[in-house]
Amino acid sequence: MMDVGLLKAFMEVYRARHFGKAADNLFISQSAVSARIRQLEDELGIRLFTRDRNNIELTAAGNKFLIYAENILNTWNRARQEISVPEGVGTFLSVAALTSIWDIFLENWLLWVHQSNMTTALQTTVMRNDSLIRSVLDGVLDLGFLFDPPKTPQILVKELVPVPLIMVSTRQGIDAEEATADDYIFVDWGTSFSSIHSRQYPDMSPPMLRTTVGRIALGLLKNCGGSAYLPEAMVSEQLGTTLFRVEDAPVVHKDAYAIYSQASTKKETIESVLGWFDKT
Repeated sequence: MMDVGLLKAFMEVYRARHFGKAADNLFISQSAVSARIRQLEDELGIRLFTRDRNNIELTAAGNKFLIYAENILNTWNRARQEISVPEGVGTFLSVAALTSIWDIFLENWLLWVHQSNMTTALQTTVMRNDSLIRSVLDGVLDLGFLFDPPKTPQILVKELVPVPLIMVSTRQGIDAEEATADDYIFVDWGTSFSSIHSRQYPDMSPPMLRTTVGRIALGLLKNCGGSAYLPEAMVSEQLGTTLFRVEDAPVVHKDAYAIYSQASTKKETIESVLGWFDKT
């Protein structure tokens, strides 16, 4: 039987990219983390990490194992949640989303669900796109939010509010060519956005930074200056003061989606909590 503690150590080393930091996060010694990773590798018969003093990376096999480790831990956590649902709670839903979708609008949705649907208990987390889809297909996850939904009859897809992405800069009055020439941060909002961006700016120099998290780009703009495509809702309060819209840069509308399993026994509850998006 797989030891959940071994998987937790594996996931923490993957996230921290450092055995010492992983040990601190798990409140155990670094030697204990190393021992757990060695035991897991011995049980699997593969190396999971390439070990360099300042660079811990997953091997090819480690990358393959990552999705399974995430699913096993999610299933374990879900089982614990399901059997410990408090009295008066009718349904437990496990929910995951891409980091940037949480930042854009899901916090307001979560507040609405909590205030208006007290018989539904939620477990929320952040997942990568591929892990999220696999978890829905495997029944580990009840509801997921992402930008590029899969095309499979096993998954039901609900289109949500479109997200307008606008180019903003800490410099006022510049055009898109100037904005993308210096201190530009490329935020990867998915395949369709990248295609539109490439067509719009074919001669752009390599950006100073690439990230998949809008919040990271926003923090860098605040502290270092520059330009980036960010959701209008994320920057609305700063527009005209610390951030300025690049007027000749086109708005890119990014559609967000909710996905859940066709075979789910909780479809009625899922569709109920998704009702918020029909009202916004």
